Amino acid sequence: MSFASLKKNRKGSIDKLQQAAKEATTKKSYADDRIWKPARDKAGNGYAVIRFLPAPEGNPTPWVEYYDHGFKGPTGQWYIEKSLTTLGQDDPVGELNSKLWNQEEGDNTPGKKQARDQKRRRNFVSNVYIVKDAANPQNEGKVMLYKFGKRIFDKIMDAMQPQFQDEERVNPFDFWDGADFKIKIRKGDGGWPNYDKSEFADPKAIFDDDAEIEEVFNKLYDLREFTDADTFKSYDELKSKLERVLGITTGDNRAPTLAEEAQLDESEDAPSMKRDEPKAPVSDGDDDDDESLDYFSKLAEED
Repeated sequence: MSFASLKKNRKGSIDKLQQAAKEATTKKSYADDRIWKPARDKAGNGYAVIRFLPAPEGNPTPWVEYYDHGFKGPTGQWYIEKSLTTLGQDDPVGELNSKLWNQEEGDNTPGKKQARDQKRRRNFVSNVYIVKDAANPQNEGKVMLYKFGKRIFDKIMDAMQPQFQDEERVNPFDFWDGADFKIKIRKGDGGWPNYDKSEFADPKAIFDDDAEIEEVFNKLYDLREFTDADTFKSYDELKSKLERVLGITTGDNRAPTLAEEAQLDESEDAPSMKRDEPKAPVSDGDDDDDESLDYFSKLAEED
């Protein structure tokens, strides 16, 4: 801006400065607004109806799977990162957990406890159509992304591979022959949500009109971004952060950033908690220790 323009437009500059100040003090949301999660009440219960959607164009499957870690170190800092094991590569947390798991005998040693607290979480992401969301009705009729854990995925597999002869084989991701999924959440042990009552309804088309179905298809999100190698930090970057979080190297203690808190909140399987309460170590609440035991054992065999 020239000096002449500065002098000419000076009267309107205060309005612009006030607007800029207002925007600067407005709290920004770091959560991904494409990701949907079922709401739970104070008792830990929740109900919603969704429809799993087919694979977007260019995607080999209607879901993607990746691993991550989310835990708080003794420094008070958080480690919230995707695991390189998703890409079939070595990951510093996995290597440390393997050493912790195998350095001591017994199931309740400090090393095994730390390894469990730091274990990798298995995540699935799919496109879904929100059929019913009474807690947030503005979501109904939208195509969104749903991040879920192994227990929900097992229910999907059970629908596609029924165990008994009287059960009909269903592809939950099919527009015409799929089925709505009724999410029923109860508060389980330790505050973790229990999804055991969740179930698929009878198969039916998502809409009777193919034009409406095509409109939904055109709104599908590309899922490959969740497993794109460019979205993962390098081994050295992850190792440096891990050492800082665990206090192996010096670093300033800090609370989780807003972006990190958003990632914690997106973990739909974590226990319900108020925002001003201390954050507990994050797990998907949906895995058991068998997967981690198997993973640690395989790593030990490779040493």
